[in-house]
Amino acid sequence: MIRFRLTVLGFMQFFVWGAWLITIGTYCFNAKGWTGAQFGAIFSTLALASLFMPAITGIIADRWMRAERLYGLLHIFYGLTLFLVPQVNDPDTLYYVIFAAMICYMPTIALSNSISFRILKDAQYDVVKAFPPIRVWGTIGFIVAMWTTNLTGSKANANQFIIAAVAAIALGIYSFTLPACHPEKSMRKDAGWADQLGLSAFRLLGTYRMALFFVFSMFLGGALQLTNMYGDSFLDDFKRFPEYADSFVVKYSTIILSISQISETLFILTIPFFLKRFGIKQVMLISMLAWVLRFGLLAYSDPAGGLWMIILSCVVYGMAFDFFNISGSLFIETTTDASIRSSAQGLFMMMTNGVGAYLGSMVSGLVIDAYFTHGAGEKDWTGIWIAFAGYALVVAILFAVMFRSNERSEAPVRH
Repeated sequence: MIRFRLTVLGFMQFFVWGAWLITIGTYCFNAKGWTGAQFGAIFSTLALASLFMPAITGIIADRWMRAERLYGLLHIFYGLTLFLVPQVNDPDTLYYVIFAAMICYMPTIALSNSISFRILKDAQYDVVKAFPPIRVWGTIGFIVAMWTTNLTGSKANANQFIIAAVAAIALGIYSFTLPACHPEKSMRKDAGWADQLGLSAFRLLGTYRMALFFVFSMFLGGALQLTNMYGDSFLDDFKRFPEYADSFVVKYSTIILSISQISETLFILTIPFFLKRFGIKQVMLISMLAWVLRFGLLAYSDPAGGLWMIILSCVVYGMAFDFFNISGSLFIETTTDASIRSSAQGLFMMMTNGVGAYLGSMVSGLVIDAYFTHGAGEKDWTGIWIAFAGYALVVAILFAVMFRSNERSEAPVRH
């Protein structure tokens, strides 16, 4: 029963995000007609919230408030904020509404994991064995949300946010029924402010190899944002061409893109083999080259003869995402000392979902407006995807030349 209840938690955690994350670009570009820079600013709020909110809520849950209650309140406020979106008709106001929503939502990703770990341990489960099957349902929830948005005709209107809002409030209420996760208050009273804020991992930036790892994590975080931001808008934009207007891809673009998440669940299972066979440098390099292939395939695809390229690009996404995110997390787990391991994982998230995502959102919007938008807002999608592929290729080449990995011979980096 405990595992089932946590499965519901994991499913809903990503359902309330997947309902609009992939389709907000379609809403802003195709329904509202806003510019790349305006949309880039709105999407960057995910990254801005990731820079500070996980640390703040982590301290609150560790020291002052039961984690499941904090989690519930954040989701209820997140849902209430999303209800405001249909009333907003200008990008500047939507920026602040989405920013407020992200301040509430982004820290719940880490909190959901912490709650699951705590409850499983209290119930005497082996977390290593019990948690992965639960986490997979989060990805399934994201897929179901994408399908729900598409099949209800909500991908180009504000109903996608209403779907997420109702589900988020329901999740918030549900979380209050979970077993209590009391604060452990394990922080030493004499701990410095850097330790209390989880900033001690920044010392890792003083070593050449770890500094490079985090810098390239930032670059790949930017690449991830590009596919989330523009994938559905790109496919939906084919409706401008009469020969594609009634195609399956245009009508069900979000369902097509959900192949990416399905692929993600499968490639997770291959990571142990690839890490053991090739090592962290080669695995992350494979991820970077997979991003090049992902963007390159989209550049020359279409809903008819090029449909196979769209589908293959979605399959490749699973490798590009998992070989970077999951492998990078395992790299930190195996090369840092236990005393700073949690904060090092937080630094990894900050560099990818925070700094990298922010730069990817803002810069891509400006570049698209300056070089790839013509006439009445029409976008040169081939040029856009080629530019993104070029970006990923440059990152891959620099990583191959600069990064040195001798993880078998090096001791963990210590505090």
